[in-house]
Amino acid sequence: MDNRRTILVLGTPIDVLEWGTSVARIGEWAQANESRYVCICNVHSVVTTRYDPAFGQVVKDADMATPDGEPVAWMLRRSGVSRQTRINGPDLMWRYCAEAAIRDESIYLYGSTPETLQILENRLARAFPDLRIAGTWSPPFRELTEEEDEADVDRINASGARTVWVSLGCPKQEKWMAAHRGRINAVMIGVGAAFDYHAGTTRRAPLWMQRNGLEWLFRLLSEPSRLWKRYLVTNTLFIFLATRQLLFRRR
Repeated sequence: MDNRRTILVLGTPIDVLEWGTSVARIGEWAQANESRYVCICNVHSVVTTRYDPAFGQVVKDADMATPDGEPVAWMLRRSGVSRQTRINGPDLMWRYCAEAAIRDESIYLYGSTPETLQILENRLARAFPDLRIAGTWSPPFRELTEEEDEADVDRINASGARTVWVSLGCPKQEKWMAAHRGRINAVMIGVGAAFDYHAGTTRRAPLWMQRNGLEWLFRLLSEPSRLWKRYLVTNTLFIFLATRQLLFRRR
């Protein structure tokens, strides 16, 4: 879209968006059958762009990069966008599915496990009876062969889906989407743990924690052995780099 506006957060361009704009933009691309990809950028992904150049380029090349995570949205507010809210993956997926059901527009679910996909498909069918799920696929948790990758592309394109919701985890899903722009004839949106949240296989933080930027703390308390290092390192780095950015901007 010609009116796209971004602001750098730690050197990463993040879109200035409202909920309606983000959903409408994806819908326009989907209706035009365009191959695009959307990155949902929280603290972890923004910090990762600083230390993984390949991933950083993927996010910079995205057609849209939403401010997921309250600290990322806060940085946009500090940069002059006073009403910027966080645009997170689970809620973006849910809002879009509601509109896709009204338009009779089909979606595709790619990632996670077969068990989670089955639960998720049933949950979406109950929530949105008119939603068309063109297909689902759980790729193996390893690098795909060329033949497997080509089969996935053919399967998705043959489904006729206008959007592909990708749940492979960061940074794998973002790199996957970038590699498939121009090959998959749909809009790809990387939504991380959204499949697990909506399927109910992973608990999501209470709304008050989400609104106060504490969703990371809830996840840390839920999976301390797996996430303590990630949050200790990335959150500390984000605070340091964000403070430095704001100080330099004042000067």
